[in-house]
Amino acid sequence: MTGFDVRGVPVPARLYGTAWKEDATEALAFGALTTGFRGIDTANQRKHYHEAGVGQAIARALATGIRRDALFIQTKFTHRAGQDDRLPYDPAAPVATQVAQSFARSREHLGLDRIDSLLLHGPSQRDGLATADVEAWRAIEALADTGQVALIGISNVTAGQLADLIALARVAPAFVQNRCYAARGWDREVRALCARHEIVYQGFSLLTANRDVLAHRGVRAIATRHGKTPAQVIFRFARQVGMLALTGTKSPQHMRDDLAVDDITLDASELAVVDAAGAPSSAADI
Repeated sequence: MTGFDVRGVPVPARLYGTAWKEDATEALAFGALTTGFRGIDTANQRKHYHEAGVGQAIARALATGIRRDALFIQTKFTHRAGQDDRLPYDPAAPVATQVAQSFARSREHLGLDRIDSLLLHGPSQRDGLATADVEAWRAIEALADTGQVALIGISNVTAGQLADLIALARVAPAFVQNRCYAARGWDREVRALCARHEIVYQGFSLLTANRDVLAHRGVRAIATRHGKTPAQVIFRFARQVGMLALTGTKSPQHMRDDLAVDDITLDASELAVVDAAGAPSSAADI
């Protein structure tokens, strides 16, 4: 599985996403690791993630002989508005302190001294960056300075917000993680900005946000031609256009399928079909 070299850090081509799995988090994350995933995405946001369950899965995986240096573990700091009442920090503390407290709890949850990637889990407002976002980013940069985290980034951003972050960043973001809609050109504007600044784009909800693409006649024809499923074609498309894809499947078979896409190469015409499959004008092809 060909991955990425991100500023000297090896990063797998696909991450297993652990959102919305609650008490099944440990079993599913462990299943992903033993199936062959070497990258795990989580967040210190109990509202949607069970980060401690991920840590339990990592401990079990290490006990089977999987090496820590073969794993890529990514978590996130989430602002107060994105949390429920199970907070990983003092809500009355300054934002920089909240970031430090959240990260310390993440290390405890995950059982790790060093975490491979830490993302700001979205800006605190819809447009632009608020003072709290800048304060959070500076605190994340400070963690990178200490070596406790190797790479940093941001999720759920617009192109404008990303441009603002790039302009103010002292430590440049290594990743952007966004929900990726085919109907919006697979987040083309943000991906283009990432490419210009050597930022790896992480795409999530590639299947659940694009069910019409899975059903598209042209995509199904490509899948048949290569002996793959439409989902596998989408994951291969994502890799060939430079995305790091996330999958959160609960199915062991789909976990295996999602990893088994490196034995095909889509040609330029096939890439164009998938690229255009979510556009309104392609509806007639479904």
